[in-house]
Amino acid sequence: MKVKKLFLAALLMVAAVSYGQNNNYIGQDYSVSPNVITTAVPFVSISPDARGGAMGDCGVASHPDVYSMHYNPAKYVYLEDKFSAGLGYSPWLRNLVSDMNLAYLALAYKINDRSAVAGTLRYFSCGDINFRDQNNYDLGTFSPNEWAVDATYSRMLGDYLSGAVAGRFIYSNLTQNATDYGRPGISVAADVSVYYKRPVEWFSNMDADFAWGAAITNIGSKISYNGQSDRRDFIPTNLRLGASLKLELDEYNSLAFMVDFNKLMVPTPPVIARDSISGQPILNDDGTYKILYGMDNNVSTVAGMIQSFYDAPGHGYDYYTGELVDYGRLYEELCEINIGAGIEYWYNNIFAVRAGYFNETALKGNRKYVTLGAALHYNVFGLDVSYLIPVNTVAGSNPLENTLRFNLTYNMGGSKKD
Repeated sequence: MKVKKLFLAALLMVAAVSYGQNNNYIGQDYSVSPNVITTAVPFVSISPDARGGAMGDCGVASHPDVYSMHYNPAKYVYLEDKFSAGLGYSPWLRNLVSDMNLAYLALAYKINDRSAVAGTLRYFSCGDINFRDQNNYDLGTFSPNEWAVDATYSRMLGDYLSGAVAGRFIYSNLTQNATDYGRPGISVAADVSVYYKRPVEWFSNMDADFAWGAAITNIGSKISYNGQSDRRDFIPTNLRLGASLKLELDEYNSLAFMVDFNKLMVPTPPVIARDSISGQPILNDDGTYKILYGMDNNVSTVAGMIQSFYDAPGHGYDYYTGELVDYGRLYEELCEINIGAGIEYWYNNIFAVRAGYFNETALKGNRKYVTLGAALHYNVFGLDVSYLIPVNTVAGSNPLENTLRFNLTYNMGGSKKD
């Protein structure tokens, strides 16, 4: 009976992921150009930890740890230790360059059984880049970088429900003042999240915990790199929903399944009208592009968050013929939901192995990859590693492909009681 129930849980997970599977082709006769949603400062969307990175980027409802800020800060109040610290390192584009990376520092303190605070620092280094002007004159070598610092307060709202709010400051300096056309971009953002976890008696011969979580992250101001308001870009405001089920197989072994659904709350680019002869975009009298399908995405942050749920144009240009293909607005809206699934096995809370899968539709970027990882925790220290394997045919579809990611964790003391 135990094996059958575990198999059923795994089958449900696979079914959830299968929902997002598709390729570039709409029907049998067309190959549609992707309509990818792009934002500024995408580094704040990168999963910074090896644990979540090993489970298909899942984390909104997984067991809490010091890296919960990225997925769901409401989980911090469920930490089992009074103080936790973590340091993460993720190589970036390692197959192309050797000096790009993402570093992550996280600290968490549990005030009592009903409240906790945490803060993180995320630093993305673009490595050394040689800048040249439009006349190919050497401007020197610079080290562009971006960073974000944030803090959160998490509190129990009931016996099983917790909530959190977080604030974030984002700084992006991609030009290093090497030219007159680029300035550092700055944004201030906030997160709101909830987390629900409770024991369940779904299995007669084992204990189990069910959890679900929801988080809206990076609700904040647009970023400008020219110091003016005429050109401002959205930051990656994201809605994450998910659930997890942890099974205590026996005294020493546990197994957890989880699934996350992600959607960018950023407007979808519209389909621009093209000249039938030259193929060039058609302009309105005021100099703006003529929108053929979809909605204007030059709106405010709040308007963009609302609009993101119904603004998909549902049309695209065919790769080969240039003809418009009508595949439906609802279809494109559903394609904007990315799905991750993960599984985690622990032996005696000392050794863990993990696996996951992440799926993004071809229409929205085509990132599809399998993730693997392991962990070794002893006493107050822990080491986590993860590895990403692309499963589609797009070379370089993920900057983390075929690279190891690392986390070091330190936990001190038990939870402080009220």
